[in-house]
Amino acid sequence: MTAPLLEVSHLRVEFPTRRGTLLALDDISFSIAPGEILGVVGESGAGKSLTGAAIIGLLDPPGRIAGGEIKLAGKRIDNLPYEEMRRIRGREIGAVFQDPLTSLNPLYTVGHQLVETITTHLDLSGSQARARAVELLASTGIPAPGARIDHYPHQFSGGMRQRVVIALALAANPKLIVADEPTTALDVSIQAQIIALLKKVCKEQGAAVMLVTHDMGVIAETCDRVAVMYAGRVAEIGPVADVIHRPAHPYTVGLMGSIPAMDEDRERLLQIDGAMPRLTAIPPGCAFNPRCPRVFERCRVERPDLVTVGATSAACWRPVTEELAR
Repeated sequence: MTAPLLEVSHLRVEFPTRRGTLLALDDISFSIAPGEILGVVGESGAGKSLTGAAIIGLLDPPGRIAGGEIKLAGKRIDNLPYEEMRRIRGREIGAVFQDPLTSLNPLYTVGHQLVETITTHLDLSGSQARARAVELLASTGIPAPGARIDHYPHQFSGGMRQRVVIALALAANPKLIVADEPTTALDVSIQAQIIALLKKVCKEQGAAVMLVTHDMGVIAETCDRVAVMYAGRVAEIGPVADVIHRPAHPYTVGLMGSIPAMDEDRERLLQIDGAMPRLTAIPPGCAFNPRCPRVFERCRVERPDLVTVGATSAACWRPVTEELAR
């Protein structure tokens, strides 16, 4: 087994408020190996993007890491001073965000922004950095990169801007890429190209990728493993095929049942009754218990930890695969 590149252990993120402290991430643990793509999926508000922000050191105040550890290549990074973390963020961790317009400065050409990033993190001259910038634009599939390098962000389409953002993330050959909803604002054909690009980067550079999304189609196409999040906790984690086809947690079963299947003649999709709880009203025990069709008394009072259920791990007192074993 390859040693994990990223290790997140018992991560807790809190937001102090006048009415008390809100626990946004509660005891999150997972790891990603070099060359592996881990998908993180769940409803809006589950804590997916917050997990990515905590890893790259970009939590918005007053949010803070209140417990646990984040290690990159064996080195703890969650307690580093701001300037040291800033150097790691570009050099060892690349970030791809949902809206490329918020990642690119409209006042500078994309070449200026790429060259600045490259010279900040790598010991290259201006001409060498420009040559590398052209290479990066070419490798991310931008046509005529030698000419496009001097264009401004508004002169690129949405898909091309996202390619520029990926080129920026790759500028210093990072070990880890955190991609937060990188395909959400793009049409389906461009999505497929961006997915293929992320897979290519992972394979060729041996980078670990954490892909945050709510799109199970993107997860199925891209990832090696997937973590399903609910109310700031990991509900289930395991290989993609097993989580999709043999889910153990009732929440994952509901998620998968809400996706239209091309090979099934179903008139109605399954739905999960209710809504995810607010941070101020997370119930005791299992956070999913008010919506769970398999709930019993223990679920309401005792929080389950992740336990192995078949090929996946699920935080559930009554996993769905019990019936398969009978």
